[in-house]
Amino acid sequence: MKTLSLTATRLVLSLAAAGIVGGASVGLATGRHASAAAPVAAVQQAAVPTVAMPDFSQIAQRHGAAVVNISVVGKTPAQGEQRADAGRLPPGVDPNDPFFEFFKRFQMPGGQGNGAGREVPERGQGSGFIVSADGLILTNAHVVHNAQRVTVKLTDRREFVAKVLGSDPKTDVAVLKIEAKDLPVVPLGSTRDLKVGEWVLAIGSPFGFENSVTAGVVSAKGRSLPDDSMVPFIQTDVAVNPGNSGGPLFNSRGEVVGINSQIYSRTGGYQGLSFAIPMETVLKVKDEIVAHGKVSHARLGVAVQEINQTLAESFRLDRPEGALVSSVEPGGPADKAGLKVGDVVRQVNGQAIVGSGDLPTLIGQAKPGEQVRLNVWRDGKDLALNARLGDAADTGVKTARADNPADQGRLGLALRPLAPQERREAGVSGGLLVEDAQGPAALAGVQPGDVLLAVNGESVQNVEQVRALLDGSRKSLALLIQRDGDQIFVPVRLG
Repeated sequence: MKTLSLTATRLVLSLAAAGIVGGASVGLATGRHASAAAPVAAVQQAAVPTVAMPDFSQIAQRHGAAVVNISVVGKTPAQGEQRADAGRLPPGVDPNDPFFEFFKRFQMPGGQGNGAGREVPERGQGSGFIVSADGLILTNAHVVHNAQRVTVKLTDRREFVAKVLGSDPKTDVAVLKIEAKDLPVVPLGSTRDLKVGEWVLAIGSPFGFENSVTAGVVSAKGRSLPDDSMVPFIQTDVAVNPGNSGGPLFNSRGEVVGINSQIYSRTGGYQGLSFAIPMETVLKVKDEIVAHGKVSHARLGVAVQEINQTLAESFRLDRPEGALVSSVEPGGPADKAGLKVGDVVRQVNGQAIVGSGDLPTLIGQAKPGEQVRLNVWRDGKDLALNARLGDAADTGVKTARADNPADQGRLGLALRPLAPQERREAGVSGGLLVEDAQGPAALAGVQPGDVLLAVNGESVQNVEQVRALLDGSRKSLALLIQRDGDQIFVPVRLG
């Protein structure tokens, strides 16, 4: 029966696709074939409205000429002088490149320590696209990182030496200029109307194969990545590989909505997750670089982390949303505004903070010296604070991550007060040393040697305070832990 039913369904769908099934015109009305009418009607009623596929060939034909190949030559220390985590790499591979892990698989033999004081040529490739007829080109900052010579090659095979007008590593956007006239340009669009599930198209030079076209759909918008990025990325499943960096992402109308920038991969190659910088961010950076040659970003002076359900319960939040403040820079903008460890930032200038990554994105796009209004959750109540932002030239908003969220059980911590010398070494005024961790605390990731600073945002100086906070009605706790100089809230489920 299952096989028959499946076959019958495939038959109906095949007939429908061929145009044979069409309302009352189906000529199956007698005998046992008459029963097919009901399934056909059900299939037709449940059908999702179809839309025409974008004409990718037209987009590529019209705008492919405005997509360029970028070749970079720089200098890097000889192999024996490279970064310790670089390993033995092929000549010219930059360990700072997002595709560094991919190239590590193709290691080449070489001497160690025999290149001291020497530099070898570093070569790289990427993509870009022309946004003005007189030669203004957009690409990724990491494509032209440490570049001494940048060459732009057009689809008509002409080559130009480009000048790097400026680059912004925090958003990974760079602006180039070539001396040319009457160049083809791409139309620029917006991500405002871009929808999840919408078709998008990438054009670039993966592995040096110029003007390669790949297509996919938008997987998500406003995606925050765990790298202190200030960019609300567009996530797609468009195939992006080394050499695609800096190339345009087109919507189905042929407008550029982003710059292809990063991939998420365990192998170094494309695995279905690629990320593009939205054009709103790109154009803002481009305008600043053209006007001033550099880009300034604001900073708040805090480290924040994601809120899961356990942390939400610990801080009496109605839902796991917001940015949990795990540390505040002494004397920084947040400190001056009155922000405290354990606060949950829920809005900035009326814009909701859903994930912790939303905070650095919003702050990073503001200007140094700008005043922002923060809506904060503290001690079960809403609070409004005003902060005057600093300059991110030195530091920015940091995002902390907990590796092992808690699942179940009891607390299971052996604690003791810190000795005066231990407090000085840890750089804290109080807290308790974790001598042993078992049960739910261990499951949550708490380790011997950690320093417990606070429980649910309340500072603890002795074991009795911790016991008092272990209210029998509580189902979860948020432990503020310091380890190796970093602070993070660890959620512990008590059962």
